[in-house]
Amino acid sequence: MTPSKDGSAAAAAGDFLIKPQSFTPAIDTSQWPILLKNYDRLNVRTGHYTPLPSGYSPLKRPLAEYIRYGVMNLDKPANPSSHEVVAWIKRILRSEKTGHSGTLDPKVTGNLIVCIDRATRLVKSQQGAGKEYVCVARLHDKVPDVAKVARALETLTGAVFQRPPLISAVKRQLRIRTVYESKLLEYDVDRHLVVFWISCEAGTYVRTMCVHLGLVLGVGGHMQELRRVRSGILGEKDNMVTMHDVMDAQWAYDNYRDESYLRRVIMPLEVLLTSYKRLVVKDSAVNAICYGAKLMIPGLLRFENDVEVGEEVVLMTTKGEAIALGIAEMTTAVMATCDHGVVAKIKRVVMDRDTYPRKWGLGPRASMKKKLISEGKLDKHGKPNEKTPNEWARNLKESEKKKKKEKNGEEAGSPDKEKSEKKKKKKKEKEGDEGAVNGKEDGEADKSEKKKKKKKKDKDGEEEE
Repeated sequence: MTPSKDGSAAAAAGDFLIKPQSFTPAIDTSQWPILLKNYDRLNVRTGHYTPLPSGYSPLKRPLAEYIRYGVMNLDKPANPSSHEVVAWIKRILRSEKTGHSGTLDPKVTGNLIVCIDRATRLVKSQQGAGKEYVCVARLHDKVPDVAKVARALETLTGAVFQRPPLISAVKRQLRIRTVYESKLLEYDVDRHLVVFWISCEAGTYVRTMCVHLGLVLGVGGHMQELRRVRSGILGEKDNMVTMHDVMDAQWAYDNYRDESYLRRVIMPLEVLLTSYKRLVVKDSAVNAICYGAKLMIPGLLRFENDVEVGEEVVLMTTKGEAIALGIAEMTTAVMATCDHGVVAKIKRVVMDRDTYPRKWGLGPRASMKKKLISEGKLDKHGKPNEKTPNEWARNLKESEKKKKKEKNGEEAGSPDKEKSEKKKKKKKEKEGDEGAVNGKEDGEADKSEKKKKKKKKDKDGEEEE
């Protein structure tokens, strides 16, 4: 290795020293992989944390782990159903679970995202993502004007009513789906063929849309051919693979122990999450989140700009692994200024539990509690018994009182509580009024009954005479 010019100049002068700098040189992270891309642009809450040797960078996982946390952008062949294709992949890769990003009809080809094992936790979000298709529709009669066809296609954008076709995977009830955009790519007047591109909401039936296009033009029409060109974040050009690729990659690994083809065919699940805002979590907080804990301020290292409350975010480790999908409970400004509180609650955990070691329950109070339980001074649930030291019991009572006070204060101050109290008051008054009215009615009814009885007695007496 050749020394740099500055280094050689320093060597010549004989003064080896680290010169003071007023700034830290910026790192270029624009070429870093997946979730770590542009990592230096994230806002820093703190740089202080203890790195743990657990976990792996997504692209450097051992092969078994890599496949378990893997997704595939598959080019579905025509004829087999989506479920068959996914079952074949499961059998080829000998994995436990597989899932896909939304059913394609048997004759339809194109983009199908296949998730393997742990990545199946992201299937729901992928199924709900927007889709893009290229479709060939056949009209039942000649429409000489191309502009008329383009206009008809234009009218079928926005919210449209659809009833799924006769043969479909869902219940045939009328539903509304949104078509975001459509473009007429080609029109063959003589063969009555229309080729168009469409971007739409998940669950849109393009087959039904072709029938509607025929109806709008007044000639009738049906779908000839369909290909999905994008599903969610992954399109045709994003490392799309065929079933043959999957089979060959597994064969190469089984026979030659060559991982490279498999690693090229399968991508880490993190590629599906690059569109989400990122929150970087300390290594010591990762396992708690895997067990379902909320992300609190002390566990946050870095965070993205423009995070809004209620927005979906991805929680990631310092190595670039996705831990979970969460829902933000703070905005960016609050994260930057606050020193306590919940940053995000968990929506879906992706990472396996105990990938990172447990780091909770190591504080002074928790350690003391464990010690007292082991000595029998607290019962196995950590509740006080007759051997509990007075100081512990006293602290416990004080903290309980404090919690009660806070709770009561919150309830008294909350407008919901006031509203409910007003409602209760009104209800009581109403019931009282009703009771008074009922009492009057009951009194009158008793009087009339007594009069009737008296008359009857008088009559009976007259008859006896």
